[in-house]
Amino acid sequence: MRGCDRDMTGHTDNEIIVDAPIDFVWAATNDVRDWPNLFTEYESIEVLDEQGDTVTFRLTMKPDENGNAWSWVSRRTHDKSTHSVRAQRVETGFFEYMHLRWHFQPLDGNRTLMRWSQDFTMKAAAPIDDAGMQERLNRNTVVQQQAVKDAVEARRHQVVDMANVPANRRRGAALYTMLSPPRVGATAGFSGVVLLAPGEVITEHYHPYSEEFIHVVAGELQTEIAGEITTVFAGQAVFVPKDVPHRILNTSRAPVRVVFFLSPLAPSPELGHVDTETLGEWQARTRTASVVT
Repeated sequence: MRGCDRDMTGHTDNEIIVDAPIDFVWAATNDVRDWPNLFTEYESIEVLDEQGDTVTFRLTMKPDENGNAWSWVSRRTHDKSTHSVRAQRVETGFFEYMHLRWHFQPLDGNRTLMRWSQDFTMKAAAPIDDAGMQERLNRNTVVQQQAVKDAVEARRHQVVDMANVPANRRRGAALYTMLSPPRVGATAGFSGVVLLAPGEVITEHYHPYSEEFIHVVAGELQTEIAGEITTVFAGQAVFVPKDVPHRILNTSRAPVRVVFFLSPLAPSPELGHVDTETLGEWQARTRTASVVT
């Protein structure tokens, strides 16, 4: 039967090493909506359907030297547990079939081996035969893998602007995680900025896996670390060990800007923070204290 492995006559297999950790490479390269920013040959991507780990999308290439802008529908299924992808063209065009496989393998030094393979057969009416298409695909894949490698690696040393980072206010003041594993492929920790208006707080919590380094850039910050209250001024820093409950507050009349860094990373983000109070609990307690006073 046509389409079975034994009948496949066109085959490509190319690989490249990306200087970035596997989870970062995986996330960047499997976001099909962002492919026009990774590949140099794609003009646009339209996602048509998304079901779990499977996405169906229309891919449109940039016009070729003859002005042709080829477009087709593909279906792609990710398996993060094995860091592999299986895909096929739904609209086959000149192909009888086109099956694609992507494999990712972690290497030493937080590098990733990225391997792409394609199996296909051309239709009898196609303007190019299997051998010709195989040569063309092999030549182009080398170019596109290099483009993807360059784009992914460039993201690791991108300049991150606070204006492009959403504020997390779950613990009170505006917290911006600037440099992190998802954003730049960090492997040792993550850092960011906290802006505290007068009266604002980051409620009490602790880090089971990470030490925290807190640097006050502007203003006067009140820290409560293991129950000990200290004022930290601009140009000063304070250290928070693992498993130690801590809270930071702005008790002054001017804004406070803080830079923080946590290291090492927790096994997963949701394990990194353990809250010992909610924002509502802290607000209720401070209101009660002010009434009593």
